[in-house]
Amino acid sequence: MIPFALLSPETGESLKADTPHSLRESGTGARWPVIDGIPYLRTNRSELVARTLKLLDSGETGLALEGLLADQDDWWTGPPADALDLHELVRDRAKLSLRDAVRLLGWGRVGDYFVNRWTDPTYLGGLALLEAHWNDPVCVFEFACGIGHYLRDFALRGLKVAGADVVFAKLWVARHWVVGEGVQLVCFDAGSPHWPIPGAPVDLVVCNDAFYFLDGKAEVLDNLRQNAGDDGWLVLSHIHNSGCPGFSAGRAVSAAEIEELFPDGLVYDDAELTRALVEARAPSPRAPSDLTGVEAFSVVAGPGMRPAPRAIVDGITLPRAGTRLRLNPLYAPDPTGGYRIVWPSDRYEAEYAGLATYPPHSGGPESLAWSGGLESPDLDRIRAREFVDLPERW
Repeated sequence: MIPFALLSPETGESLKADTPHSLRESGTGARWPVIDGIPYLRTNRSELVARTLKLLDSGETGLALEGLLADQDDWWTGPPADALDLHELVRDRAKLSLRDAVRLLGWGRVGDYFVNRWTDPTYLGGLALLEAHWNDPVCVFEFACGIGHYLRDFALRGLKVAGADVVFAKLWVARHWVVGEGVQLVCFDAGSPHWPIPGAPVDLVVCNDAFYFLDGKAEVLDNLRQNAGDDGWLVLSHIHNSGCPGFSAGRAVSAAEIEELFPDGLVYDDAELTRALVEARAPSPRAPSDLTGVEAFSVVAGPGMRPAPRAIVDGITLPRAGTRLRLNPLYAPDPTGGYRIVWPSDRYEAEYAGLATYPPHSGGPESLAWSGGLESPDLDRIRAREFVDLPERW
């Protein structure tokens, strides 16, 4: 993993481990909790930080963890997680599935989004954007990484990766069900007085389906550019367009704002990227002024990016050769002997069905050994995510 040196989000002082479950500021001596290797560095949660440290110092790790798992971001509008459900999750995590975890966390439609993300068109669009400009990075940092879908793709290809998110529970789920121990994960707010991971250039900085949520976008983007350094590049996919009504609860941006934020960028219609993946061609960037009616923008920028898109053929959009793939879990048997798509909710169907890539499944095996290679008869089915590479404990 990438060994980011961490700074205090409040003072900017360096943080060093003082116990197995805490970090201490070099000057003030203030402490921050760490559980399962994930530092909790949120700046507007002083009472939660103090309570968590007290429990950890007393050996009450389970109770401390339950407290952090209940914490949410400021956009959350659902009910709080049930305390008994969180207790069950912490107690039984070794035998529970990813679907169990998101259910016990009470994530509702967000849980639907996370467990099905490997097949949704916005995720595939993000992969297509990455492949179109791929230049063999070694170190990748993903901001607002959620439960680590993209981190998993990077790590499976041997890249050094790190991820950050404002919701501790998402990072904890990533640790136990998606990416394992070899990825550095950090919990902090985008608007922290001090960015906790400055001065750590990586080859590639990624932010997918999250940038539109952020306040102070210009300031956050400046920090991400600093993480990329003088030679890196940035990928930001599925940024909701304020000129097109959609499903976003965040702060969408206009085409003019995209042009202002990314004067060095190549801008895409997010849906164009998904189409390019299925059609195995290079996506076409367009001037922001030509994209005022699209649902979402996607952008690449920075000095290290591949300057022109290439055909999306055999890179990060496809699983590794030798992977055992599973039938897309949105397929269900129908009375005719074939399969139909069963959406997890009406909202999910309304948001994704029109852009979904996978064709009808006519029957046959529910798993597939992917041999790799562009001559495989299964190639189109995999590009369309009729079959998908899911975590072992999905």
